[in-house]
Amino acid sequence: MKLDILAIGVHPDDVELGCSGTIINELKLGKRVGVLDLTQGELGTRGTIETRYAEAASAAKIMGVGIRENLKMRDGFFRNDEEHQLKLISAIRKYQPEVVLANVLHDRHPDHGRAGHLIADACFLSGLAKIVTTDEKKNPQERWRPKYILHYIQDWYHEPDLLIDISDVFEQRMKAIEAYSTQFYSSAAGEEGVQTYISTPDFLDSVRARARMLGKRIGVKFAEGFITEKKIGIRNVDSLILVET
Repeated sequence: MKLDILAIGVHPDDVELGCSGTIINELKLGKRVGVLDLTQGELGTRGTIETRYAEAASAAKIMGVGIRENLKMRDGFFRNDEEHQLKLISAIRKYQPEVVLANVLHDRHPDHGRAGHLIADACFLSGLAKIVTTDEKKNPQERWRPKYILHYIQDWYHEPDLLIDISDVFEQRMKAIEAYSTQFYSSAAGEEGVQTYISTPDFLDSVRARARMLGKRIGVKFAEGFITEKKIGIRNVDSLILVET
């Protein structure tokens, strides 16, 4: 199925934390959006592979996403090499997205930056006709290169090139994040088990605070930030968010 947007995250929950508001916005506009997880998140301190699949399915349902696939690369040990690039190229050609939402290129978590570069390289290579891949039925795939790659911000120190208003869908976004109850704090799970950087109430508070601060910069309540190596163009000024200065 051809998609308008393919959101790619190295771990189940990366997409929810980084760009789920944008995904929900686009789905409400009638866009076809899918999610691709590169790994099963098996190195996460809390939870299991099975719980991560269940949580990812629940989060997809909350967002309204009907297509979610996992490439089962090795969490922590995947590489930006030919083997992994070809696997991702096949998925990109399968869904033929116009826009890819991807992990950021540099981050405190080494998987995030490595995945960001893997995704960027695979998106370019996917447009080369002499790179041959096949689908599930072993039929040759057509070359495909997404028009834009937007890298969603995953930590505080990045300066966004693009900010998207997610105010109307923010609470739905937070419900999608909270679907990962083994990873993040929830009233149901409480503080049971080994505590990590992301499992305390303070982490979800910081997620809200970041969206609020990004929103403030463009005069809206909540926003998500993206970095792009390609300049973004608009067709008319109606796409601008007009705020008082």
